[in-house]
Amino acid sequence: MIGYFVYGGKCSKDYGLYISGGGTFNAPERDVELVEVPGRNGSLVLDNGRFKNITVNYPAFIRHKFKDLSGAAREWLLQTSGYVRLEDSYNPEYYRLARFGGPLDFDTRVLNRSGECTLAFDCKPQRYLLEGEITIDAAGSIQMFNPTPFPALPLIRVYGMSGTLMVGDVIVRILDIPEYIDIDCELMNAYKGMLNCNSKINAQRFPVLPVGQTGIAYEGNISHVQIKPRWWTI
Repeated sequence: MIGYFVYGGKCSKDYGLYISGGGTFNAPERDVELVEVPGRNGSLVLDNGRFKNITVNYPAFIRHKFKDLSGAAREWLLQTSGYVRLEDSYNPEYYRLARFGGPLDFDTRVLNRSGECTLAFDCKPQRYLLEGEITIDAAGSIQMFNPTPFPALPLIRVYGMSGTLMVGDVIVRILDIPEYIDIDCELMNAYKGMLNCNSKINAQRFPVLPVGQTGIAYEGNISHVQIKPRWWTI
């Protein structure tokens, strides 16, 4: 089945670029070290608690107006050096964070009117669920259910002045915030826009949404809380 992808908010169809998706179903490698111990059979496995980046390959082609469309596609794909959002039509419920560093080598056909290539994206190991992008309002207290086998690192926005936020067994004390504060549990950072607000929170660790149910509540001078859970799988 012929498909397409969206990279950095732009769709490959706009560049006449289409793909097949066999490489989109692969999984990343777990980051482990194998240690050989003298006198002990087998290897000792040291798990570093993470997954490595994965290369996602898309066999791609342009069928018409190759010269003009390939030039525009080249500029689009190579204009960004960092990670941006990558989605494709084969996995419409997920997105990845990916970077395209090239090369972009087309094998031309029919008097240079069409061309084929393989696009290799360097991707972070997570496949984020689009469902996890939905912001949830926590009015008073709620239960959140993580549908994946991996703990999520949410983005939590707290409105109010001060108080206590409870996420599972993690207690976050919030001090004198300026209208609201964002607690980014992936970046391990607290901020409001460009303003660093790490001094406004006090917690032993940043909250995590583990597998299954997690209770979320707050008290004090906090008016409401919004949570973007960021569910992910591999």
